[in-house]
Amino acid sequence: MMTHIFHPTILREYDIRGIVGETLFAADAKAIGQAFGTRVRRNGGRVVCLGWDGRLSSPEMAEALAEGLRSVGCQVRRIGRGPTPMLYYAAKAREADGGIMVTGSHNPANHNGFKMVLAGKPFFGVDIQDLGDIAAAGDFTTGEGSVVDDVVFEEYVSRLAEDWDGARDLKVVWDCGNGATGEVLAALVKRLPGSHTVLYGEIDGRFPNHHPDPTEPHNLVALQDRVLAEGAALGIAFDGDGDRLGVVDGEGRILWGDQILVILAEDLLKARPGATIIADVKASKVFFDEVARMGGHAVMGRTGHSLIKTQMAEIGAPLAGEMSGHIFFADRYYGFDDALYAAVRLLGIVARWERETLAHRRDRLPHMVNTPEMRFECPDERKFAVVAEVRDRLLAAGAKFSAIDGVRVDTEDGWWLLRASNTQAVLVARCEAESAEGLKALRATLAAQLAQSGVTQG
Repeated sequence: MMTHIFHPTILREYDIRGIVGETLFAADAKAIGQAFGTRVRRNGGRVVCLGWDGRLSSPEMAEALAEGLRSVGCQVRRIGRGPTPMLYYAAKAREADGGIMVTGSHNPANHNGFKMVLAGKPFFGVDIQDLGDIAAAGDFTTGEGSVVDDVVFEEYVSRLAEDWDGARDLKVVWDCGNGATGEVLAALVKRLPGSHTVLYGEIDGRFPNHHPDPTEPHNLVALQDRVLAEGAALGIAFDGDGDRLGVVDGEGRILWGDQILVILAEDLLKARPGATIIADVKASKVFFDEVARMGGHAVMGRTGHSLIKTQMAEIGAPLAGEMSGHIFFADRYYGFDDALYAAVRLLGIVARWERETLAHRRDRLPHMVNTPEMRFECPDERKFAVVAEVRDRLLAAGAKFSAIDGVRVDTEDGWWLLRASNTQAVLVARCEAESAEGLKALRATLAAQLAQSGVTQG
């Protein structure tokens, strides 16, 4: 009986991630294939779609994964290289029993990992820990499977283009950051009207131009410069595996995830009055106020793409988003986070406005003063306890707060958030107020709470 022990750091809350050659090896990929394939088989399934991103280590990892899946009796359908949402699409379109994407997402070039779906639902949390238990026990199913190629590239591009609904041509700049979206985007823009400039479209796992993470403003500088130089209507950037996007307006200013979501919600609520729209706990008060003003039902959700997708399905929300740029459409689409699809929908909205630009629409949003996401180092074994201590002090003080994901505290000045990261040894915080003075007061309150729990601010 073959057993396998994973490095203790790689089995995460939402996915599996490690450093290639240090904490993650091809042998791990094979064991993940065996363990996940075992779960698929015991769930009554057999067919698993497999995709991979453009990282240098991804082909080897995908090959080992396929061998692991095949060895436990699964039929592996290799959909090829591309973005994570192409794998999600393939699993839906083929009605597969499971899907695995080999991707390091937006992590450094020497990292890699795996994102999974089982029976059409996100595979995360205790399910990922269960893979470790199955492998450690060598408790794999047996069987002789198969590996076939089932390229969905053209089909996926066609599906993305299908929901374009603009009324005029736009000039758009795109930044793929040498990530996994490059080839799909090159094919997609040929099917969209208007003028399109693509930056860093060559898939290159070394990421030679800038890191593919659109939540970091310095990664958007090249996009901002080109938008201004070309007089484009907007610019769109993708993360390394294409499930998150960044947006800049025609004046080169960044729109954050909650601002993008307000614009998408405004359009959706015209067709679906009263619809429920989810934003994660880090989103601005502006999002919740604007959705309510437009007649929608805004719901605050926990941060994490797997958690949001699960919540969407449970309450029937047609749209959701996170500050990190994950956008989920279950309206005319499948409910998973697909940055390429969200981009098509956003372009359609902007191209239907008769007298407004994205920059004008951004200016019409209420203006708040807020911090970026702040991160404080805190050991994994301590971070959740710190949040619990803060929550207990807030309760004792009679403070008004939400505890769905950490603590989000409302005060006369605005709100502040403290939560434990599910993926790193850090506490994550954010503050938002209507004035600089209010923001200063919120930051002082947050700092005092952290100090009481012995967390130093770097």
